[in-house]
Amino acid sequence: MNSMERITTDDIADLARGAAVLGTGGGGDPYIGQLMALEAVESKGPVTLATVADLPDDALILPVALMGAPTVMIEKLPSVEQFVGAVTSLGQFLGITPTHIACMEAGGVNSSIPVAAAAYLGLPLIDADFMGRAYPELQMVTATLFGVQATPMSITDDKGNAGIFSTVSNRWAEALARVVTVEMGANSIVSLYPMNGKQVKQAAVAGTLTLCVRLGRAINQARAEHVSPVAAVTDILGARVIHTGKIVDIDRRTTAGFARGEAKLAGLDADAGKTVVLSFQNENVIAERDGVVLATTPDLLICLDTDTGEPITTEWLRFGQRIALIAAPCDARWHTPEGIALVGPRYFGYDTDPVRWNQVDL
Repeated sequence: MNSMERITTDDIADLARGAAVLGTGGGGDPYIGQLMALEAVESKGPVTLATVADLPDDALILPVALMGAPTVMIEKLPSVEQFVGAVTSLGQFLGITPTHIACMEAGGVNSSIPVAAAAYLGLPLIDADFMGRAYPELQMVTATLFGVQATPMSITDDKGNAGIFSTVSNRWAEALARVVTVEMGANSIVSLYPMNGKQVKQAAVAGTLTLCVRLGRAINQARAEHVSPVAAVTDILGARVIHTGKIVDIDRRTTAGFARGEAKLAGLDADAGKTVVLSFQNENVIAERDGVVLATTPDLLICLDTDTGEPITTEWLRFGQRIALIAAPCDARWHTPEGIALVGPRYFGYDTDPVRWNQVDL
């Protein structure tokens, strides 16, 4: 059994903070997701957390997620009707009653929206996701590696528009839903990858929600004990700090439904005199220091405040922030040839093979 059997109001702040750590800069503002989940759980009661191993093979699982540029969420919030409507409309189209809700990714608001959806629908939430981190495109999930189809999928916006997609591939689901999401104001709520329990057992990254809570609590405990919260995170993830620096330049733009850009980090302390350029597409993708690639997707590149350990999403990167840049290992399936083809640095336009989190001598 899980060490956590329910998500209560006491867990949500830690869950949101930990999800922002795993989200590698993406997945949306964790504070906004925290507020939505907190309101739902206060209103409807705790959410039951189901383990992957205990799922019946014939369980019917509908994931739900925010799609689009996370920067837009700062001013344009999704509503309860949106994410509940996305799940219910897909269930109606499929002619099924879902038994469980799931997260598509471990990241920011996309680990909180499913909590709210599960609370309002009265369904258990699976302690898992399908990335072990966050990625910007719909096909970039472990479910794709196992042949699970993204569609039929539902899509809703804040104006009441809704639709169902059926596509010939997961890549086409991304392409078509991205165009619609841009027209919907650069973000939407989607429910997709309908799965049974047997498929989830094969494809899911198990235990990520409890890991998020553990990370959030560790950061808080480290602060209370006046020890390094950055070290607390690296200990849990088996990660390392690859650069400590201050943001001296930030270029961020919202294009084609993505938040894209680069942050330049001038080195501090032991890294003084060295400069890292961190590139992101919703999530952090590649870190280069003085022309040398330090780490890339699919491993995790995480920005933490050097003093507080607070994870910093790409939409909140600001001039003058002092950042501990962490590299952490990803789920091993992403380092297969099929995984690299789906989420490796060349897919994002970088002329390099993957550089693992611990490959480069610092």
